[in-house]
Amino acid sequence: MHRLAFAFVLFAAPAFAAGDPVTAVNDFYSVYSSQHAQGIGIPDATVRLRFQPVLSPRLNKQLADAAFAQARLTAKVKNAVPPVLEGDIFSSLFEGPGAWKVGACQTSAKAASCSVALNYTPPPAAGAKSKPANWTDTVVLVNTPQGWKVDDVVYDAGFAFGNTGKLSDMLAMVIATNP
Repeated sequence: MHRLAFAFVLFAAPAFAAGDPVTAVNDFYSVYSSQHAQGIGIPDATVRLRFQPVLSPRLNKQLADAAFAQARLTAKVKNAVPPVLEGDIFSSLFEGPGAWKVGACQTSAKAASCSVALNYTPPPAAGAKSKPANWTDTVVLVNTPQGWKVDDVVYDAGFAFGNTGKLSDMLAMVIATNP
């Protein structure tokens, strides 16, 4: 019985101890690409568990706090409430990226920021007028005792209807409006 529980913990939260920022960003997008279809907006508890090993403690806490704030809002309002944040929260584009390539990283001993070239190609059923989107966002990392971890995403694309600012600021807004 103990072996089964131990195996589940290893499967549910694999250890990522990235020794460099590029590896950490690639680890993050690997988890992201496997979870992207499962959730839009603030990830639920199951998806947050999968992201936990690649995110900083601060960002993990902020995601959990934002999820609780969303749940409090939903509980207060009798009618169906759409999520406060909809679409992909980890990139500038609502649909999120389908592919990524880590670019240059500016690194110090405790922090790093890496530009990431992202691409979204709409499915063929989306219509003939849909075109691929290419953009760059910046992933901010911190060097923890467990290795480099994603601490924030800066939305750099400047899309007319996309995310702007930073992921942490959007999460802070959700938390502040639904204490």
